[in-house]
Amino acid sequence: MRTGYFSSSRPSSPLHSSTTSTSNSPSHHTSTFSQSLMEDTINDAGATIKKWDLDTSASTSFNRIANLFRDFREEAQKFLDAVNNLQHAMHFVIKESSSSGLLVHAQNLMQIAMTRLQKEMYTILSGNRYFLDSETLSTRSSRRSTRSSVSDDEDHDDEINETTNNEVSTRASDIERVSELVMANLKAIADCMIGAGYGKECVKIYTLNRKSVIDETLYYLGVQKLTSSQIQKMDWEMLEKKTKTWLNAVKIAVSTLLHGEKILCDHVFSASDTIRETCFSEIAKEGAVTLFAFPEMVAKYKQLSLEKMFTVLDLYNSISELWDEIDFIFTSSSLAMVKSQAVSSLLKLGDASRYMLLEFESAIQKDSSKATAGGGVHPLTRYVMNYLVFLSDYSDAVAEIIADYPLSAQFPLPESYFVSPSPADDDSPSSAISLRLAWLILILLCKLDGKAQHYKEVSLSYLFLANNLNYVVLKANKSNLKFLLGSDWLSKHITKIKQYMSNYERMGWNKVLTSLQGNSMLEMSLPEAREWFIKFNSGFEEAYRRQSSWAIPDPKLRDEVKLSLAKKIISGYRIFYKKYRESMRSGGAKSVVRFAPDDLQNYLSDLFCGAGFSEHGTTSYHSSLPSSLISTSSSPSHDH
Repeated sequence: MRTGYFSSSRPSSPLHSSTTSTSNSPSHHTSTFSQSLMEDTINDAGATIKKWDLDTSASTSFNRIANLFRDFREEAQKFLDAVNNLQHAMHFVIKESSSSGLLVHAQNLMQIAMTRLQKEMYTILSGNRYFLDSETLSTRSSRRSTRSSVSDDEDHDDEINETTNNEVSTRASDIERVSELVMANLKAIADCMIGAGYGKECVKIYTLNRKSVIDETLYYLGVQKLTSSQIQKMDWEMLEKKTKTWLNAVKIAVSTLLHGEKILCDHVFSASDTIRETCFSEIAKEGAVTLFAFPEMVAKYKQLSLEKMFTVLDLYNSISELWDEIDFIFTSSSLAMVKSQAVSSLLKLGDASRYMLLEFESAIQKDSSKATAGGGVHPLTRYVMNYLVFLSDYSDAVAEIIADYPLSAQFPLPESYFVSPSPADDDSPSSAISLRLAWLILILLCKLDGKAQHYKEVSLSYLFLANNLNYVVLKANKSNLKFLLGSDWLSKHITKIKQYMSNYERMGWNKVLTSLQGNSMLEMSLPEAREWFIKFNSGFEEAYRRQSSWAIPDPKLRDEVKLSLAKKIISGYRIFYKKYRESMRSGGAKSVVRFAPDDLQNYLSDLFCGAGFSEHGTTSYHSSLPSSLISTSSSPSHDH
């Protein structure tokens, strides 16, 4: 055994005895005996090593081309043991005589062994890419996911599910076993070469192979090394395609490729922290820097416009969500450049997002478009609310981006406006984004107030405000805005809608409603009744004619208004109609009673289907804001 050769308890092995003693002294005999032992050790090791020599006839032609670690596992272990024994023997010989011919022989054997191990490492790395694939390292979690998805399929019976699970489990287990064996072989070779002082050669082979894996995988994922100049020369359609490719690639690149590579590198070079860190840095740094440089270049794109906000936020989100993994993977000082690039991209994306948010606000304030005909929902309202709905889907990212830029410093909100319970920490990100969204909606509502003043009919102004505020509330209630703005905010604005509608009814149907107040219970002479019908007819016809082109796009609100008007008009009219209809006809004044209660109901049913009726209709909007309602391809796919 190897330990027997180096046991410090052996009385016959005084390793530090004088080499100048006489040939007949005990020291001389001990030294000769020890040298003999070392010579035997070196020769025994040499026999095993030469058996797998790549360059001489000492080994068979088969052995020279065979894969030692793949095909002859026991022989591979013997080979590693021989190298370790040779290493120990060389240390002993160096202490005894650094110029010994035996040392030269041992060094030649070590060189043969290292050449063989280099070849073995290269063969293992190049021949087992599938089993060293980064995704394979997380096969266990993938298998769990597959098992879960299979078990949830109710279209298959339990027997088929069980069979499928077993097949998947067996296949995954086989891959894991091979992968673990390959990793163990690489580690054994690395440990042996590093222990023998050939760490540099080992790392060179490993890094060349694994770096090519990283670079090739990133290439197939669509990650390209581009310059800022190339980005600036691209049109947005091309840049957007590259951005989508990057977004699809980054999670795989970080969570699977680079994370898996770190796991492999840490395992293979666990014998040396320095080598492990240096090796992984050489393998991953260039590709990782290229990966994280792209978002920064997009953030600096000179033609960023409001619609591109969501592409920028997608990029920001992708890095932010992966930050814990990025921090873990690139923790060593040699990879500080990678983390620095990722941070730089986050900062630049944040800057670009803040700039576009301010541009969005400015665009609302500068809007000079006219109010819509018929009092329907204004295109500005549609655009702003669709934009804010999408923005609310990025609430975490936006909260981080605006956290250090509080609204209160520049745009204080009226205390009466934002009445929802605020978070316990008023400086929290959720509070910041809630205030910012509330502020943007307030700007919109103020602009709508200004537009409403341009209507000649005051009642139409109130209908316009009710329609637009109702659209705002509906959009908020069906999206994440509901949670960000709060239930109190919604309740307050729902009450405001009711106030607008009440004012509309009062102003728009004033003559009709005034004629009905209390008159149904009074006794009238026929001339007075005749005059009442004439005034009612005139008031109703005027209101109907004036409002025939007015619109209430929301079906629910439209029905509520019709029901409210019917209760106030038809119910009172029906009493009067029944009381005086026969009297008016017997007096020869039949033409004065123009409407039966059902006629009024039909007329009211025809109202509010004028211009702007279609809630989802396309609207041409040529103001300072873009014409589309956030329908650009840069926006995320949502069905609001």
